[in-house]
Amino acid sequence: MEVKLTIKRVPTVLSNYQEEGGGGGCGRNCLGDCCLPALCLPLAASKLPLYAFKANPKKPAQEDGLPTEFFLNSLLLAQWEDKVARGLFRYDVTACETKVIPGELGFVAQLNEGRHLKKRPTEFRVDCVLQPFDSAKFNFTKVGQEEVLFRFENGGGDDSYFLANAPSTESDHVPSVVAINVSPIEYGHVLLIPRVLDRLPQRIDHESFVLALHMAAEAASPYFRLGYNSLGAFATINHLHFQAYYLSVPFPVEKAPTKKIPLAKSVLKSGVKVSKLRNFPVRGLVFERGNTLKDLADVVTNACIWLQDNNVPFNVLISDSGRRIFLFPQCYAEKQALGEVSQDLLDTQVNPAVWEISGHIVLKRRTDFEEASEVLAWRLLAEVSLSEERFEEVKDCIFQATGLTESDEEKETTEESPCASSSSVPLASSHIPEGCLVRQ
Repeated sequence: MEVKLTIKRVPTVLSNYQEEGGGGGCGRNCLGDCCLPALCLPLAASKLPLYAFKANPKKPAQEDGLPTEFFLNSLLLAQWEDKVARGLFRYDVTACETKVIPGELGFVAQLNEGRHLKKRPTEFRVDCVLQPFDSAKFNFTKVGQEEVLFRFENGGGDDSYFLANAPSTESDHVPSVVAINVSPIEYGHVLLIPRVLDRLPQRIDHESFVLALHMAAEAASPYFRLGYNSLGAFATINHLHFQAYYLSVPFPVEKAPTKKIPLAKSVLKSGVKVSKLRNFPVRGLVFERGNTLKDLADVVTNACIWLQDNNVPFNVLISDSGRRIFLFPQCYAEKQALGEVSQDLLDTQVNPAVWEISGHIVLKRRTDFEEASEVLAWRLLAEVSLSEERFEEVKDCIFQATGLTESDEEKETTEESPCASSSSVPLASSHIPEGCLVRQ
């Protein structure tokens, strides 16, 4: 007899229409076929702006092209603030108290006492990473178009461009969109929803992951990161999506030292470098560089595909404008379902998804916020990690699936994180003083 591991889940409300439970055909200007037909018919296409990114992010922009800061500052964050002004968010995240916890890694704690309220309970399976798309449950076709910032698609050329009113000829395929998260964790919190009308389950594929890396590259800021949670690793909506937001301090995982894994010369053609995290509570792999964005995306995507096909929950952090990717296999939800997590940790109501694992921890109770320490953060996140033996087994399988081979000629070498030395995430510009409460 099959035993299903389930826990009572209270999913974060990502859209103002999530609790309605209704479908499309609504006449309320949603993202369903009724209001945004496939192939972007002219009427629908005229309602959603289009940002078309350049095919090769490494190629310098032309003199008459969009400035580097346009995508993040003039478009994404400006439109996000417009949605704030229109009252589309469930609370003001900029009013949440935030502090950097004193310690070597500098975990970031936020007090958000309202984020866990007004959510509808559901049964959530934690023992199955791949689950079929269920149109009867909430999905992003039911989001209102007023929550969408713009379409995000490959322009195919040497320069990115933006069209406030894109004619139907600009897109002859199912659109990918960027929408607000109405329960934001941080400033500029958005969702990237690849090929929204294809109704893809929460499952990474090559095309969607390349899209996410392009978004990170277009943002061109070390403070803007993208994250992905698989089912079983605290994704709450089974419709393919990435999350992203802006936080102007380094994440603790970005500062953690790494140990380079030497690769055989025969597999170095892609230029991808692989390391293991050291002195961090959650074991993970770090993928960097790559001759092209696609080279890096292919290796990480193949790793994710192996994990999801073999039912290993995982989280992904896309950092450094898409040049550095952290991959975390995890087991917290399984431990929780089996009753192996201590009650005091469960009482914090922290669900360790990608942001928490990376070191940005959202706390729901003031006492937890005031008593937050690096010891407590480390203890919570250590429950997420695979054991050393299991992690090595998973790492070996990932290497086999991605065609990577460890070199027998060199020993693993320890390196400092780029953030600890010539960091692309400047340490001195932090607007969150260590141990101090601030209004962001």
